[in-house]
Amino acid sequence: MDRTPFGSIDGREVLRYDLDNGTISCSVLDYGCTLQSLNVPDRNGRMVDVVLGYDSLEQYATLSGRLGATIGRFANRIANGRLPIDGKVYQLSINRSPHHIHGGFRGFDKRVWDVIEADADHVTMRLLSVDGEEGYPGNLEATATYRLEGSSLVLEHRAFSDRDTVCSLTNHSYFNLSDGGTVDTHIVSVDARRHLTADDKGIPTGEREAEGEMDLRMPKALSSSYDCCYLLDSQEDCATCCSDDTGIRMTVSTDMPAMQLYTGDGLKTIVGKNGRTIGRRSGVCFETQFPPDAPNSRFAETCILRKGERYEHRTRFGFDIERRR
Repeated sequence: MDRTPFGSIDGREVLRYDLDNGTISCSVLDYGCTLQSLNVPDRNGRMVDVVLGYDSLEQYATLSGRLGATIGRFANRIANGRLPIDGKVYQLSINRSPHHIHGGFRGFDKRVWDVIEADADHVTMRLLSVDGEEGYPGNLEATATYRLEGSSLVLEHRAFSDRDTVCSLTNHSYFNLSDGGTVDTHIVSVDARRHLTADDKGIPTGEREAEGEMDLRMPKALSSSYDCCYLLDSQEDCATCCSDDTGIRMTVSTDMPAMQLYTGDGLKTIVGKNGRTIGRRSGVCFETQFPPDAPNSRFAETCILRKGERYEHRTRFGFDIERRR
């Protein structure tokens, strides 16, 4: 396992950790506990980097998109920054007016994590989020592990708090299985009969049966825009994504109840890794999580992390080759 300097920020050195199990490989930054690269073989045995990323720390620190980052303390949106727990309402920071999103102005994606374990096939990082940070109650200690298992990348998130709080961690990687271009021709399926409807700010307004373009139970091309939370019917093999260009197929499994599918329509045009241009619809996110605005909905109790209890979340991204259609 190689460690490479990747710059410094706030007086701390940032390192890149390169993992390789002989089948697939990846690079993880301790800044934002970020998946910078993920290399898997295509149908010809050529290694393809299937996630978007940057070559410099400055880009990760200053540009939007949160490419590959670990998101917390609560992924997605909380309406008006209003966090009710047992009758008491905490006011969270408003970092995308008028709402709170992805942990606030300085969420987990903008922090340098401590590496507590690293080997050729895995790395584990830890972060302390103090009581009152971005308005959240409780000192929360979070850990995230990236682990290579055969042809799969497994993400394990854990957390505990000394006060009742909320927790929903996810990874914000943008996947492109075609080795460039847009994801318009990627074929995607999601095992979900229902999805959350949302207003123009992304706050859920209700639930609806998946139909038409929103029904992805049968595989279809990502020719439309998606920024939608699906309520998963199954957790094992809950989503698939395939590229006919490379033959790479990705299968997602998780123990979380929901997944935000986002086709990157808000990505700004910028030069990313290896001089490749990143822009609108250059990647698609599969963000396993609790539903957006869960604390203010029927999902409230599920996302509360009680004092002394442990939050655990596991997601597997598995890769293989699909035969040509």
